[in-house]
Amino acid sequence: MAAAAGTERSRIVIAGGGLAGLSLSLALKRALADGIDVVMCDPALARDPHGDRRSFAIAAAARRMFEALGLWDRVADRAQPILDMVITDSSLQDPVRPTFLTFEGAVEGEPFAHMVTSGDLTALLLEACRDSGVSLRPEGVKGFTVQGARNDVVLTGGETVPAALLVAADGARSRLREQAGIGWITWPYNQSGIVATIAHERDHEGRAVEHFLPAGPFAILPLKDDVRPDGTVRHRSSIVWTERSETVPALLESQPEDLLAELEKRFGLQLGKIAFETKPQAYPLAFGVARSFVGERLALLGDAAHLIHPIAGQGLNLGLHDAAALAEIVTDAMRLGQDPGAADVLLQYERARRADITAMGMVTDGLNRLFSNDLLPARLIRDLGLGLVDRMPGLKRFFIGEAAGLRRGAGPRLLRGEAL
Repeated sequence: MAAAAGTERSRIVIAGGGLAGLSLSLALKRALADGIDVVMCDPALARDPHGDRRSFAIAAAARRMFEALGLWDRVADRAQPILDMVITDSSLQDPVRPTFLTFEGAVEGEPFAHMVTSGDLTALLLEACRDSGVSLRPEGVKGFTVQGARNDVVLTGGETVPAALLVAADGARSRLREQAGIGWITWPYNQSGIVATIAHERDHEGRAVEHFLPAGPFAILPLKDDVRPDGTVRHRSSIVWTERSETVPALLESQPEDLLAELEKRFGLQLGKIAFETKPQAYPLAFGVARSFVGERLALLGDAAHLIHPIAGQGLNLGLHDAAALAEIVTDAMRLGQDPGAADVLLQYERARRADITAMGMVTDGLNRLFSNDLLPARLIRDLGLGLVDRMPGLKRFFIGEAAGLRRGAGPRLLRGEAL
């Protein structure tokens, strides 16, 4: 059964209901209202988003986007600002971990990032999309066929939805990217990232810590305290624990007390007694980038376009930057009466995102290669570099501005906190 024709020139189908895809859906619908039909497709829309207890660092620029979309006030009380950051470099056996670099967490008068639970933010975006008139379809996109000025998008239930543009936000293993014949440059890191929420005795005071260890970085990211109904407070942090992939299965299958002992070696005792609040989950780490971010009446978004190492915590923020850029380009085009799926419009998106993504991919790849080893020459070079940066306030401000997403040129209007 085919959807009614006649509105395909103003219809955009977004395949993938992650944070980037939902943000794009909401931004387009808020900007263009009745002038656009936004269809969001993902089987995960049928599940309760609160089941996702992962946490992400939302950079200041992305926070400004959520503020411009009218969402931030509704999640701010559950968001933990990162007030400062400490970076160390050592071996696991070293009795002392010297601090080589510290950052104050403020840039342009606000924290450079906030930690937010994925489930909370996803639920808020879903509610806002529903209230704004986005069509939420709890099914996937099976494929598509371009017919001149129309992209016939085939859903897994068999329905064909004609659209001006299909946005593939279906992850690093994007089937839609593959169907479009867009190449994928990738290599594995032979590392896995273990993520979990940790409860601890003492207050983290908003401090993030990144320990550079030979197997990979170990990050401790502050979360909002959990206040129980009886008034007791549970202090919490999120960890991103990078290990060599071959050691991870045995590590996660070990006895709980043995796994906790391994965590304590990396976490340290500065926050007192610790415990796992969520079950640790591991994800293989890899680099990936699409040879093109656009195809015929197709745009790639988020992990479908790029995949980077989590060493700088920028993966999600790159995807949100994609959403802000594409929303602005499509909105401006449609207000001028242009076809949002036309090649010249999509080329603007390619040009807007290529340099930023290439630069961030190179930086994260280089940092991981430099820090994920214990060779003495490499340690000397990187520790000298960290020490020099720590003594140069101007350079520190530059790096913290980059982490906040506020120093990449003018950037899309949403990332500056401006409505489309």
